[in-house]
Amino acid sequence: MKYNRVLLKLSGEALMGDGQYGIDPTRLSEYAEQIKQIHDRGVQVAIVIGGGNIFRGVAGASKGMDRVQGDYMGMLATVINGMALQGALEDKGMPTRLQTALKIEAIAEPYIKRRAVRHLEKSRIVIFGAGTGNPYFTTDTAAVLRGIEVNADVILKGTRVDGVYTEDPEKNINAVKFDTITFDDVLKKGLNVMDSTAFTLSLENKLPIVVFDMNKEGNLLRVCEGENIGTVVHV
Repeated sequence: MKYNRVLLKLSGEALMGDGQYGIDPTRLSEYAEQIKQIHDRGVQVAIVIGGGNIFRGVAGASKGMDRVQGDYMGMLATVINGMALQGALEDKGMPTRLQTALKIEAIAEPYIKRRAVRHLEKSRIVIFGAGTGNPYFTTDTAAVLRGIEVNADVILKGTRVDGVYTEDPEKNINAVKFDTITFDDVLKKGLNVMDSTAFTLSLENKLPIVVFDMNKEGNLLRVCEGENIGTVVHV
């Protein structure tokens, strides 16, 4: 396998499947199966998942809600998604731990870096919930931060598109996909890989990002095996 320890970033919207909100059990099971494929081959897996399928703080703020309050609601949404993914993974026989940046000790461990690393070393899948625990920071930023903290080899950003393009491929069918691209070129071309805080944090810590289509069966395994799937963003 190309990577020993990965931080998998999933969007909350991805869990909706074909629905408009909430969690699609079929999609959840599909993701769990893909994660099992790499876990069974010895890859240590940490996961950060968004909460946009349940609540998004920015959207609430745009409608007059207090931004800080909205962001905390969004953090709780990520915990709900984390619990759902934890259940799906455990149904397939995988050991997991859910750690949260906000203390919710009845359902999850508080985030402690050393404990998280120890879980990974023991081949437990660690799901990080509640973002960074701070408002105004996205789950993209949380993913990069946790990836750095647990010494992940790479950030795997599973999306519904198969990489980074010159333009949005859903809006322009003539957009061209990059197989690899440097952080500097992403900035020069004004491409959207992650939000600017997350992207800068990844650049400064020389942590590569792979953007790939998580909805295609087997892609996660192919990425971890080093196949040319998606786009690799590197220093």
